[in-house]
Amino acid sequence: MNHQQPVVPLPGGGGLLRVRLDIAYDGGPFSGWAVQPGRRTVQGVLEGSLALILRRPVRLTVAGRTDAGVHARGQVAHLDVTQEEWTGLRRGHDAVPQESLKRRLNGALARVLEDLHGAVEVVAAGPAPEGFDARFSALWRRYSYRIADAPTRRDPLQRAVTLWHKHGLDVDLMNQAAGPLLGLQDFKAFAKPREGSTTVRTLQRLDYVRGADGVINVNVQADAFCHNMVRALMGAALRVGEGREDPEWMHRRLLAGVRDAKSVLAAPHPLVLEEVHYPADSELSGRAVLTRARRGTPAPL
Repeated sequence: MNHQQPVVPLPGGGGLLRVRLDIAYDGGPFSGWAVQPGRRTVQGVLEGSLALILRRPVRLTVAGRTDAGVHARGQVAHLDVTQEEWTGLRRGHDAVPQESLKRRLNGALARVLEDLHGAVEVVAAGPAPEGFDARFSALWRRYSYRIADAPTRRDPLQRAVTLWHKHGLDVDLMNQAAGPLLGLQDFKAFAKPREGSTTVRTLQRLDYVRGADGVINVNVQADAFCHNMVRALMGAALRVGEGREDPEWMHRRLLAGVRDAKSVLAAPHPLVLEEVHYPADSELSGRAVLTRARRGTPAPL
């Protein structure tokens, strides 16, 4: 992150400054991203660690809420701090607040996580450009998914991030099924709808590539994802890959909006949020306004 980037007060924010966090985590020990009473979550341990540093409650806004057991290499979140809190972050030899924030936040995470130290890591921390919103400014999110099917040698060291599938899979059939799903579509057949939210999304990429080691590597990218959408797509694709359904079956379900006994979620542990992509700084605010309008979400006060 550029240490020379100016710290920009939020418009109408009473002197508040927006800070971007880039985060990686092993989702296995957590009940997903979002705070839940009585459960350990990624958001919960991060906000608890930030509270230790800032000495007040903190609420993070995240690019994409991940389900229980889902991992991330490229998660992004933001929080707002006062000018005094920002300048007060410097400690010891740290030349700028962002260096201190990253170091101190990872130290606080080690205390909060105890035996799980290292399961969550702040990769970068620093001032966000004007207009930045971790959720609404994003252009797209990309996930990966790993599958080792019947013919593939199983690597025990990769078991925590790979689906061991007992049947052989036809990658060509799975790619045929993926093609008609691309573009702006209503994915209610492959999602768990949230009250008051739309299931219309733009699926930009969905492909399956068998690597030299035999493992099938999946990349799926969209402007945003509905709840359980990637796992539902993977669950349906497995049926096609096994030959239990024809390649057009997934598109027919999409058009019909069907959710039934065949709507099975694939396991969460091979799923990784790899990257969240944002537009140029000058376009961040406009992108956030457009995204809120599309989702029917009111602008913040």
